[in-house]
Amino acid sequence: MVRTASTMLPLGTSAPDFELLDVVSGNQISLASFENKKALLVMFICRHCPFVKHIQEELARLGNDYGDSELGMVAINSNDVENYPDDAPDRLKDMAQMLGFTFPMGYDETQEVAKAYTAACTPDFFLFDGDRKLVYRGQLDDSRPGNDLPVNGQDLRAAIDALLTNQPLPPDQKPSIGCNIKWKPGNEPPYFGA
Repeated sequence: MVRTASTMLPLGTSAPDFELLDVVSGNQISLASFENKKALLVMFICRHCPFVKHIQEELARLGNDYGDSELGMVAINSNDVENYPDDAPDRLKDMAQMLGFTFPMGYDETQEVAKAYTAACTPDFFLFDGDRKLVYRGQLDDSRPGNDLPVNGQDLRAAIDALLTNQPLPPDQKPSIGCNIKWKPGNEPPYFGA
């Protein structure tokens, strides 16, 4: 496990498009799947990472709490499944169903979506407005495995709530911390390890 921080993609960046298989429904998902939503949260997660395991129930709560709102949500796994088979699509589907995720779980087999978003770790969060411009990137909250702080999603929830109610977003955005994305050998992006 390599403890890795978000790259902190510049605010205002346009959401890169993607077309991925939702491992739960079997449907293709893309930015257009969320065109009727005022906001879009893109989350890079996986199954095996202890940082994701630490917050996975809060991710399910986010899906439930914002399910009827103007927030679209999508989780994406970009890990190398050959070397990390617990992150394979069938195992991700099991995870999503076990936790009751109400949002799609995309599988980024080529890792090109992670590269387009400059995703670096699991979990890594990117919140976009109605024009699909980046307004928040960073951590869920201050809780980490072993630090005894509650997992409440306060940083991300504050950003979502501000966006949905047309309020200024929190200026203090802290990088997420997690396991590095497991790049396929030779496929590491230039920003990896920076």
